[in-house]
Amino acid sequence: MIQSFYKTKEWALWAYGGGAILMFSIWMQVQMTVALNSWYGKFYDLLQNSADYVDKPQEGIALFYQQLVSIDYVRNGFEGDLSFLVIASPYVILATLTAWFTSIYGLRWRQAMTWGYIPRWRNVEEEIEGASQRIQEDCNRFARIIESLGLQIVRAIMTLIAFIPILYGLSDKVDVPYLRDIEGSLVWGALVVSLGGLIISWFVGWRLPGLEYNNQKVEAAFRKDLVLGEDDKVNHARPETLWELFLGIRFNYHRLYLHYGYFNIWLHAYDQVMMVVPYLLMGPGLFTGLITLGILVQVSNAFQRVHGGFALFLHNWTTITELRSIWKRLKEFEGNLDRYELTRVEYS
Repeated sequence: MIQSFYKTKEWALWAYGGGAILMFSIWMQVQMTVALNSWYGKFYDLLQNSADYVDKPQEGIALFYQQLVSIDYVRNGFEGDLSFLVIASPYVILATLTAWFTSIYGLRWRQAMTWGYIPRWRNVEEEIEGASQRIQEDCNRFARIIESLGLQIVRAIMTLIAFIPILYGLSDKVDVPYLRDIEGSLVWGALVVSLGGLIISWFVGWRLPGLEYNNQKVEAAFRKDLVLGEDDKVNHARPETLWELFLGIRFNYHRLYLHYGYFNIWLHAYDQVMMVVPYLLMGPGLFTGLITLGILVQVSNAFQRVHGGFALFLHNWTTITELRSIWKRLKEFEGNLDRYELTRVEYS
């Protein structure tokens, strides 16, 4: 899976050159989110102080639109304050191009895996259960998940590097007993609740990978009998056999849905609580005059960014479960290829 793409000269340019392009693009996007976080502070402070412009509304309205859609930053040789338009426009373009290139990158990885397996599979005489599914479906799903999850992991790491100092610096605005005396309390709070959520999720969803693995086995058996029935309906694809196989599929899906059900209860409850955590920590300071509305929104945004980076695996637990299942099946397939190739050499 890994070696076929990252340890061959044929794919070195795509593996490492393409990876470098993706990391640079993600780094640029993260810098834009940092700029957007700073913009939040200024924009919401302007809204909080809108009453100051009651006697001079045109000035306030001009500042309002300047914060949103002004291109003065570009006109002034990229100096001055950034507007939302100046930050968001290149971000949208870059994010779109990155998503497109990531899909191409994942497709190349799938190609490397597929054409790494096919010659080895053709050289063994023994029948390997589910070989066609491993080569066609699992390689495709593996590449698609890596394409999505890998991009998120890189973005999460870069986001943490960029936002942890920001959140650490804003921690001195916390006005909650005990927490106000802890340096960098917002960062430590994001880390604790994220790791705690991940640990709980591990125990809540520990049966899911095994159920996903069993699900693919029963699906493969059902599909194989249907494929064989296309050429020989006398000996294969009999209704009673297919019904028995489908009952196994249905039973396994019912178990899978049940376990995903209580896991989703936990995940949704956790996400709802995390929405209000930064306000619980920073809200009192708004009423004591320690912070402004702009700082509150800025902290909330930075906290969600840092928490999202720490909690990446929690929010992608279903995807990771599927990836672990696919990894297990492909490793099993590779093990069979290695064993049968070795057996063939010994007897030749």
